[in-house]
Amino acid sequence: MRRKLLFGERMLLGDGTEPFNAVIPFRLRGTFKIEDIKHALSRLQIKHPWLRALIHHDEKNVPWFEVTERTIPIPIRIVDRKGEDDWQEESKREWQTLFNYGEEPLLRFTWIKGEKVSDMLFGFHHCLCDGGSAMAFLYEFLKILDHPSAEIGLENPILGIQDVVPPEILLSRKQQLKAKVIGRLAATAVKWVPVGKKAVERQKDYMIHWKFDEMISKELVFYCKSEEVTVNTFLSTVLLHAFKKVRGTAAFNKVSCPVDIRRFAPQIKEDHIFAFGLMIVVSSDDKMSFSDNLWMMQEAVERKTAKLNPYMTMMVMESAHDALKNFTKLLKHGKSSNDCMFSNLGRIQISDQYKDFTLETIFSPSVIGPLGNTTTMVTSTFRGEMDFSFMGSEGYLPHSEALAVRDEMIQTIKQQLEYSGVS
Repeated sequence: MRRKLLFGERMLLGDGTEPFNAVIPFRLRGTFKIEDIKHALSRLQIKHPWLRALIHHDEKNVPWFEVTERTIPIPIRIVDRKGEDDWQEESKREWQTLFNYGEEPLLRFTWIKGEKVSDMLFGFHHCLCDGGSAMAFLYEFLKILDHPSAEIGLENPILGIQDVVPPEILLSRKQQLKAKVIGRLAATAVKWVPVGKKAVERQKDYMIHWKFDEMISKELVFYCKSEEVTVNTFLSTVLLHAFKKVRGTAAFNKVSCPVDIRRFAPQIKEDHIFAFGLMIVVSSDDKMSFSDNLWMMQEAVERKTAKLNPYMTMMVMESAHDALKNFTKLLKHGKSSNDCMFSNLGRIQISDQYKDFTLETIFSPSVIGPLGNTTTMVTSTFRGEMDFSFMGSEGYLPHSEALAVRDEMIQTIKQQLEYSGVS
């Protein structure tokens, strides 16, 4: 089984010299055997063909996912657990470790082993899948770790754009022409955008992590419902306010928000290993109050989301493979134009209670890569607690300013809850 990487996957893959890795850490209370972990990982590979795949380039240097006849096991690394924050250091290590994707799978596993509590990490190349896919195989891993013979089914993998875009759109000459024209215009524009000779020096990468307890998390959700806005819009508004407060005129007043393609393309199932994403950009208005900004931004989010067209977006991108080098150069060498990428995974629907162990927490995933501004915030909610991972690099956002952004966000959220009388 094999398929060509899509345009977005190729961009994330790069030339193999720079990592673009994501990490999902989680904490278990219980005792475990390495044989059981290996068994669970092997079951994941049986279900999901692309977890068995390597990447090879053809004679035109085009990369392909190829499932080998002999399954190469997911690599496991074991370290002794010394403290509560070991998972953060191991996450950073995973960010910086290249995948030898021509010889090993695009997924690896780290076991931070303790006597009664263990932290575990899935590290994967971002070209393999997104956070939604990763949560699916985390759910399956825990299910099999608890019950080795548990049934998790078999994935019917996506083998190309034809498995996502309906044939009446993909084979339409009108839609094909439209995609080609838009793709050529975009490729030409990108070619002539002036960029620096050197990419911004990233310097040291960092992670900042925090949680809201169950009470504050519940109050935050209630506040958003009372204001008739989504949690995502509320947190985006808070994030923009914090960047403006901390960075002043250096802030861009722009936050990029990924939108799950599964909302628009039912062909992509929850457990599909797939990396394609959609994006909207949100901004606030300095002349408006916080509440007015909330409602204005909610309207903007709904308007922009309604205009998203995943099928045409995919067709346009697939028509522009020859412009990949210029697109990548623009992202790496162009000036940053947004403050942060913000992703809210929402409530994670994974059980915390198992026969022989307890899932104490799932830390929000982290991701960092070489395509421009690395500043990223990811939030998720598990067991009623909202969890935040804030990643960045000194060359884009100094660590001291990132800490100030975090503090301003926490303060603003608590103030809004107090003002509204929710607390």
